[in-house]
Amino acid sequence: MLIFKPVTQSDGSKLRRYYEDCDYGLCEYSVGTKLLWRTVLHPSWTEACGCLIIRNYIDGHYVFDYPVPGPDGDEDAALSAIELDCIEQGIPLVISVVPETEVPVLLSRYPYARVSNIRTWRDYIYNAEDLQNFTGSKYSGQRNHINKFRKTYPNVEFRPLTGDDLQVIEAFLSDFGQEFTKTDFSATRELELTKKMLQLVKKPWFMAGGIFDGNKLIALSLAEKCGQTLVIHLEKALYSYEGVYPTLVQAFAQYYGKGIKYINREDDAADRGLRTSKLQYGPVKLAPKYRFEPQNELICHVKEIPVLKTARLTLSALTEDDIPSYNALVLDPERNRFWGYDDVAGLGGSVEPDSFLKVARQDFCKCMAVNFAVRKDGEFIGETVLYRFNYKGDAELGCRIAEEYSGNGYGTEAFAAVAEWALYKVHLTRVVAKCYRENAASFKMLSSCMKKCGEDETFFYFEKLV
Repeated sequence: MLIFKPVTQSDGSKLRRYYEDCDYGLCEYSVGTKLLWRTVLHPSWTEACGCLIIRNYIDGHYVFDYPVPGPDGDEDAALSAIELDCIEQGIPLVISVVPETEVPVLLSRYPYARVSNIRTWRDYIYNAEDLQNFTGSKYSGQRNHINKFRKTYPNVEFRPLTGDDLQVIEAFLSDFGQEFTKTDFSATRELELTKKMLQLVKKPWFMAGGIFDGNKLIALSLAEKCGQTLVIHLEKALYSYEGVYPTLVQAFAQYYGKGIKYINREDDAADRGLRTSKLQYGPVKLAPKYRFEPQNELICHVKEIPVLKTARLTLSALTEDDIPSYNALVLDPERNRFWGYDDVAGLGGSVEPDSFLKVARQDFCKCMAVNFAVRKDGEFIGETVLYRFNYKGDAELGCRIAEEYSGNGYGTEAFAAVAEWALYKVHLTRVVAKCYRENAASFKMLSSCMKKCGEDETFFYFEKLV
């Protein structure tokens, strides 16, 4: 299980170890975005397989960033760790803000997935050289505004900002607040977050600079270098100084853009004014951010639990009539000594007559598992459970038979029937199973219908492929 901790200012240097050389090019893969929007994204982080793993909590749902590898990072293993964590936590797997370069990895990884790419959240990416020079006819408007601004205010200059400039920055924010005209919630919230963010101008991973009219700060910008991209987190200027915005954009790009290939001015958050402005600066592309919601095969192929028949058995959904026999099986400590799961503890509450039946039905409704009742001449004699769908075409299969019916091969027969159904009707790629090393009966059963594929100090592992 992955252990996450909330992203705080003190974590900045640890996250920067990964973001500093990250070439995903999206603003979410930066310390600044995580800190600026942490009251919205609620990001937490951990390290696994040499990668940074970020889990956000947005609108009541967990959403993962794509893993960011360090020098020896294993992205495939990090994705597997995320998948396993979601399975163990019982939460849907969602990987969002996936950079375009990594989309083929996830398309080949997940047989079934909902994929979205919303225009609103695409980042505006510019060639650094374009913003530094504003050459060509498409930038004639920006050049005219800059020339007029410099003619009107001949003494203005661009200077870097450091922790020593906090008072100057506070004075600017006071002036900016007086000119600020937007009243919608999103704009006012962004302004408040901006004020908090600018307190971090002293942090070494941020680059800040502003335009001064004498001793008065009239525009500022704060950015962060991530790989070959300079991510602009903040751009603010006094509207009363006409032409100050394009002047700031160019001056900042010239001062901090040395050796930089791209400049990311982030998304427009569906603000019409921002969209118009950002497009006027001629982005080289609008960087997409893909959202993957992998689905398991139950969602796609199983609407109800079918009836399976073998030479001696019938397998079907559990019913209310099965409750006494099912409870006896679940609560038999000897039969469940090697089951590997504590059904009672899993309830999280007191045991009621229909508790275990409810869990089985809820798991099927959530597309987490299929519980088959194993029947001999209409009598309940055990169950098989197909569960732990891993989003990549695998699921695990378990079987337990009541003691009075054991030793007759019913478990092997039922197990083989469900494995066959899972591979050829549910369209899984692989069915896996495991048994404790000391469980000779299960080892014999699994060996008869599956292939042994590994072992450790606790288990023998088996698989059955298409």
